[in-house]
Amino acid sequence: MDPNNRGPEGYGHDGDTGASRQRPPRDPLTPDFGQHTPALARTVQLVTGDHLLTVNPVDGSEIEPCPPGERPARPGKLTAAERAEAARAARAPVPPGPAPAALPLLERQDERETLVRLLARGRSVRLTGPAGSGRTALLDLVAEDCADLAPDGVVRLNGFHRSAGELLHDLFYAVYAAPLYRPEREELLALVREIGAVVVLDDIEFGGAALDELLDATPECAFVIGATPDVPAPSADSAVEEVVLGGLERAGGVDIIERVAGRALTEEEANWAGDLWFESEGLPLRFVQAGALLRQRDQQRAGVGAVDEFGVFADSLPVDAPFDAPFDAEDDAVPLPSLGEAAAPAPLLAARLSPSARATLRFAVALGGEVPHQAHLPALVGDTHADAALGELASCGLVSPVGSRYRLAAGVLQQLEAAGYNDDIEARARTAAQHYAWWAGHPSVTPERVCAEADALLAALGALVPGTTPPAEGEEAVTVQLARTAAPAFAAGLDFSAWERALRSGAEASRLAEEVSEQAYFHHELGVLALCDGQFDRARTELETSLALRGAISDKRGTVAARRALALVADRTGTAPGLVSAAGEEVPDARYEESQSPPGGVPAVLAGFPPARPAAPSTGEGATIVVNRSASSGHPPKAHRVGIRGLARRNLVAAGAGALLVAVLGTVVTLGATSNNDANNPSDKVGVNPSASQGVDDGSLGADKPKTDKGGDTGTATSRPTDPGPDGTYGTSDDPTPPSDNGATPSARPSGTKGSGGGGSSSSPSKSPSKPPTSSSPSSPKPSTSSSSPSTSPSTPASPSPSASSTAAPPSTSTTASGPASGAPASSSAPAQTTASVSAPASDGSGGVI
Repeated sequence: MDPNNRGPEGYGHDGDTGASRQRPPRDPLTPDFGQHTPALARTVQLVTGDHLLTVNPVDGSEIEPCPPGERPARPGKLTAAERAEAARAARAPVPPGPAPAALPLLERQDERETLVRLLARGRSVRLTGPAGSGRTALLDLVAEDCADLAPDGVVRLNGFHRSAGELLHDLFYAVYAAPLYRPEREELLALVREIGAVVVLDDIEFGGAALDELLDATPECAFVIGATPDVPAPSADSAVEEVVLGGLERAGGVDIIERVAGRALTEEEANWAGDLWFESEGLPLRFVQAGALLRQRDQQRAGVGAVDEFGVFADSLPVDAPFDAPFDAEDDAVPLPSLGEAAAPAPLLAARLSPSARATLRFAVALGGEVPHQAHLPALVGDTHADAALGELASCGLVSPVGSRYRLAAGVLQQLEAAGYNDDIEARARTAAQHYAWWAGHPSVTPERVCAEADALLAALGALVPGTTPPAEGEEAVTVQLARTAAPAFAAGLDFSAWERALRSGAEASRLAEEVSEQAYFHHELGVLALCDGQFDRARTELETSLALRGAISDKRGTVAARRALALVADRTGTAPGLVSAAGEEVPDARYEESQSPPGGVPAVLAGFPPARPAAPSTGEGATIVVNRSASSGHPPKAHRVGIRGLARRNLVAAGAGALLVAVLGTVVTLGATSNNDANNPSDKVGVNPSASQGVDDGSLGADKPKTDKGGDTGTATSRPTDPGPDGTYGTSDDPTPPSDNGATPSARPSGTKGSGGGGSSSSPSKSPSKPPTSSSPSSPKPSTSSSSPSTSPSTPASPSPSASSTAAPPSTSTTASGPASGAPASSSAPAQTTASVSAPASDGSGGVI
């Protein structure tokens, strides 16, 4: 089947040419203005060091070791044409509208020649001058003069809010062609060491050791660094020359004012310019702004005349208004600005601009001095021609270029704030954040464009994050939304500094907004970023935090991504991946802890192991257990901490206790099965028949009748003397008299058990255990020489005391006080039975005890 040109079989009719075609779909009842399918998330895969990073804006970025096939080759340097294109893209855009008049560089020729001469000798030099002294304009001319000095040409960098490490990456991307690749520290240093260029670095904010690090990493580069006097100076060992840029002379200031105003100054205006020169210390920026004040004054005077003549177009400037000749004093209806207004001219200049330009200034104040790109001004201001506002601001000296963007000129932000331009700062910042959140997430916007606008986006986040509150139902916090859309774009654009700042702002905003899922995302991204930078401890902390938050909301896909990143951290550090303890659990310390004995005690046979449960108290029917109680220290027992290792220790103890118990029971069974040395063992005489059955001889309960013995011999305990007496001869008169047969001395055998020597049984069976005995418990029976020793019963069933015997306790006993029948054969399969009460053994009529 052809997937592009389907035949009849494509409609379900194979070979049927007369079948009708597929019915067209019905028209929707209502127009569908939404997307039929959601827009796909923009994922970017890049290589950073030894890792392959997949920027996933949905579930969190995934990082893994870079496979050999995915690792890019060694980056190559850009050609001269590519470097020129990159330099043009790094410059600030030209404002729309008529191009302003080019101002010559006055009184800077000596400084210009000094800088070029030092750079040609391979020396690095620092140009120090206050803000507004024309430092950037001088560096532009020096860059043009040094275009052919180095093999890699001239590289222009901007150090505003940039560290030494970030500037090294900027230098790398300005010289090398490395798309979607960010080298690690060692490789970066090796690559920038091979760069031979003149680096023009303006607006630097650091010095000292950080500047030494930058210079040492690029030994083949010559730097010309522009800085203000408040920036720390280079170290004494850096060998950086210092060139100080001062103010202009009075003639130079007047010349700039005339060029900006477009006409020659009157005597009054010249005197006014002289006073301004003394007040401003000759800074060129103040003369540019003063010339803009005179030009606006001329436009206002021409506008007043047009209104007086025609009565219309009050806000418009006549096309034929003259600007090349000074106005007469008598026709001057608008006075000159005062010296105070000329020293701080920003509010007066802004008041004479168009509404779009004033709105742009309000947005710049709300963003901390960052002026939005001219392409965003129509959407922010609400005017389709608002992009021309940037040209107005630049011609008045209210903005100045900083790298590839514009910022408010030196001192303008403070002057506008004092004039009340910050009264609606939160509303302006929120509007900018909403616009940037939509723009940064649009599929047509490339990550490079988002990175170029990074300072404005981060400024909007910085202004709004402290005031973030939980949103209403069905809404989303604008700060969280902006950070969520901008952070992946910064990562894809390889601007890791902006990526980190956006993630930290997003984590704080999501915490304040109580959005757990977004907070887990930001912590996950911070962990991935730390892993890319080789900060494994911080990466583990951030990832474990993200894993705990994702577990709280049951985010399975995010949990998988976090666990993969944690496994990579464990692989890099050579340690086992950490386990996050459950809620309420505490991982025990790496030390030995011994469990305290339970209240019931520990059996003596298992004294070294904790019992599975506390021992039950003795009840009178069970045997007494010998316990080993630990001495009480008076302190309450410590609550043992529960964890993976604690559970493993308890499982090991329980397994050892069970193994020891099995060994003890096996030993007892083995000894009982192999000990058959005594032929008169009473256990061998036990039969399978019930011991309480009716006898056939005399009607007794299973007791054998004693046989008649003329000699009075009763088996093993005979009546013959056992002591020959003093003469040493048996049968003489001095032999001791044997005890009586009817004594009550306890027998060595169970009552009713027939001895091996044919001895008789007891004279009467023991009493039935229907009534509990009340007499005291007897002690162990001993041989007695008294003629009468009555039998006693145990006092309580709680502590039974069986009769003393030379043999071990039998494995089975009768259910009554009488013993089993002697004639029954012993059976090994008979179940063991326990008596309910124990009586004293009856005498067998013998005088001795075995």
